[in-house]
Amino acid sequence: MHDAYEPVPILEKLPLQIDCLAAWEDWLLVGTKPGHLLLYRIKKDAGTNRFEVTLEKSNKNFSKKIQQLFIVSQYKILISLLENNIHVHDLLTFQQITVVSKAKGATLFACDLQLSPSGEAQLRMCVAVKKKLQLYYWKDREFYELQGDFSAPDIPKSMAWCENSICVGFKRDYYLIRTSVILQMDGRGSIKELFPTGKQLEPLVVPLADGKVAVGQDDLTVVLNEDGVCTQKCALNWTDIPIDMEHQPPYIIAVLPRYVEIRTFEPRLLVQSVELQRPRFITSAGPNIVYVASNHFVWRLVPVSIASQIRQLLQDKQFELALQLANMKDDVEGDKRQQIHHIQNLYAFNLFCQKRFDDSMQVFAKLGTDPTHVIGLYPDLLPADYRKQLHYPNPLPSLSGAELEKAHLALIDYLTQKRSHLVKQLNDSEPSTPSPLMEGTPTIKSRKKLLQIIDTTLLKCYLHTNVALVSPLLRLDNNHCHIEESEYILKKAHKYSELIILYEKKGLHQKALQVLLDQSTKANSPLKGHERTVQYLQRLGMENLGIIFEFSPWVLKICPEDGLKIFTEDLTEVETLPRDKVLNFLKEGFKELAIPYLEHIVHVWEETEPEFHNVLIQLYLERVQGLMKQYLNSLPEGVPAVAAGKEEGDLGEFRSKLVCFLEVSTSYEPGRLISDFPFDGLLEERALLLGRMGKHEQALYIYVHVLKDTHMAKEYCHRHYDKDTDRNKDVYLSLLRMYLSPPDVHCLGPIKMELSEPQANLKAALHVLELHHSKLNTAKAIDLLPANTQIREIRVFLESVLEEKAQRKRFDQVLKSLLQAEFLRVQEERIFHQQVKCTISEEKTCRVCKKKIGNSAFARYPNGVVVHYFCCKDRGVCPIEQ
Repeated sequence: MHDAYEPVPILEKLPLQIDCLAAWEDWLLVGTKPGHLLLYRIKKDAGTNRFEVTLEKSNKNFSKKIQQLFIVSQYKILISLLENNIHVHDLLTFQQITVVSKAKGATLFACDLQLSPSGEAQLRMCVAVKKKLQLYYWKDREFYELQGDFSAPDIPKSMAWCENSICVGFKRDYYLIRTSVILQMDGRGSIKELFPTGKQLEPLVVPLADGKVAVGQDDLTVVLNEDGVCTQKCALNWTDIPIDMEHQPPYIIAVLPRYVEIRTFEPRLLVQSVELQRPRFITSAGPNIVYVASNHFVWRLVPVSIASQIRQLLQDKQFELALQLANMKDDVEGDKRQQIHHIQNLYAFNLFCQKRFDDSMQVFAKLGTDPTHVIGLYPDLLPADYRKQLHYPNPLPSLSGAELEKAHLALIDYLTQKRSHLVKQLNDSEPSTPSPLMEGTPTIKSRKKLLQIIDTTLLKCYLHTNVALVSPLLRLDNNHCHIEESEYILKKAHKYSELIILYEKKGLHQKALQVLLDQSTKANSPLKGHERTVQYLQRLGMENLGIIFEFSPWVLKICPEDGLKIFTEDLTEVETLPRDKVLNFLKEGFKELAIPYLEHIVHVWEETEPEFHNVLIQLYLERVQGLMKQYLNSLPEGVPAVAAGKEEGDLGEFRSKLVCFLEVSTSYEPGRLISDFPFDGLLEERALLLGRMGKHEQALYIYVHVLKDTHMAKEYCHRHYDKDTDRNKDVYLSLLRMYLSPPDVHCLGPIKMELSEPQANLKAALHVLELHHSKLNTAKAIDLLPANTQIREIRVFLESVLEEKAQRKRFDQVLKSLLQAEFLRVQEERIFHQQVKCTISEEKTCRVCKKKIGNSAFARYPNGVVVHYFCCKDRGVCPIEQ
């Protein structure tokens, strides 16, 4: 408790019994039991709490019975309940202005003065007449009815306006009566029962400064809004039943039977108890002017200076009330703001010491306190050297177990909010201006430094509360965690997966890969194995190619198949790696993987660079030659070798791949590769290369006279024949020549195989003539036939050629006739259009503007209408037809 008011006697031992009070400015009105009205002028002595009291006016004949007084200083009127009727007097002369005749028999009234948005005052009054409530408004020095009367369930004992409602206390219950006409029409009714009045003899309803009402129920007081809803979490609990109350923010002053008690709503505090001799009445003349009266005494409650109150409240750690008072001070704005900020910091610190961590963090967030000062409230979150520089008003509480976890969760919410705010301001050129928790304590103005401390602290908090949030924090693109500090705490907590994320985001790839390598062999490690290393290397990209080559060998050795995925996975980072460098790396250290790598980039990524195709063929060739030697050595004597690609095992597989690739690929360079293929083996592959080079006769010689496979020769011709290409249009003629006039065996070059002298094959040649006569030059084919060839032997060939020529002749004749007919049709159409003429005479006028065409450019529509070219707006629509 502290002293908020000092009671000062104003009137002592008044010979007349006081029945009611009213006050405004420096004036005090006292209504007495005999009906006298006394007007006192009260002036305060400067610098003291003494008052000069002067009786300015006394009206002994004011009324026989003064029941209630209410002053409206804005209108300079006094409203009074005299002998059960409402009277209005001039405030200065006491001359009667009007009497509300309809209110005869009134027992109680309540007034409400509202200010419109334009600043104009509006006075409303509610009068209780038996079991009815009458509503009036003041205009032109007269009260007029506001709306129809309300029926009440009993005779009102106490009432007060609450916005557009009136809270009424009866003998047993409180009710809320809505005065709005609209609310009466919505079907909900205009009267609402609230709750019983309790055991007290008289109900008590008091208007508050914020438009609400305070309602008494025995020694409790609740605050209601215009809907009858309680706005406070808990009721005020007085030490006795209040007789009367007055609201002087932030205080509520209640008159109790033996003393005056002063409390606050928020926070709920008993501020002061003032002992007075049987107080009964209380009234206010405005802010900080409060009068309390008994039957024969009047006191004025003089407020203690706000500065003194604040000092006492800070000592008592009542920071919320101190803040309310600080906001009411009339100091210089800068000093006032500084004091409020200081109190708020003390308040937030005190909340933390009370272990109300969430509330404390919310206040710190609003204040803009340096986050490092807030973090310093917690143990082991800041470096020891920096922590020693921070100072706090009192010793910090000791936290452990569930309390520490709860504190960390509150700090996480605070730091997350602070981080978001700082990230948005990161590009601002001006430095940040955090405020210290205690004056004189250094603050950090660099936003990047603050973000580094915040992120590192969040990391520590997550490790204490929710480890699952560590990874998302470290994956943030704008993660500012301090590398060394974060590295230390992650290693200490054995969080190696999260450590990898930290290294990756900070670009420390070699450290990350070394950790993966170290952990790959540990049995209980979540990073055991090579999978994470493969995934990590796949994401590095071409700028880190050296690191990839440094850390991929151990994976390639223990699991070549997975290791190869480092260079073949369908990821943008992998696909954009320099393929020539990757190929050289594999050829030097892992040659067995070069073939699957090349197969992937050629067949999957559709690589067309000739060099890669050449290398793949060479690698196939090396494998085939090596396997071929083993195969031939394993054959028993006298057993012939099988056809190319039909061998068993790896030889058959690789030779099939080689033959297939030579057939399918269009990017390799046969001229560079032909020298790698020997003359004593792999003749089918050599024939494919010769064919790709356009050397059809050499290729066909191999098929016909070396391999003696006419089917393969026919397939070869079928693949290469192209009537529109000079090099390939006579491939069947070359096959015919190979059958009829085979060249010398040495056409193959320095062949090491023993071959018999090639023999002519007339039967095969005639078969070619019969089947492929349309692909042969007839004259050249006949010239190749031996002179002793009989007509009957080539009869089928000749008949086919003649039939084809006849069909061609008929087709050409029909086409000629069709073209001639088309020519005649076009000519006829041309003549038809040319016979139309358009004559422009001197009298010819434009059909649009009605002016003569003259020598101007003109346009003629198909229907003969002629207009100026300028007047032709739409070529498709004739203006006459519109």
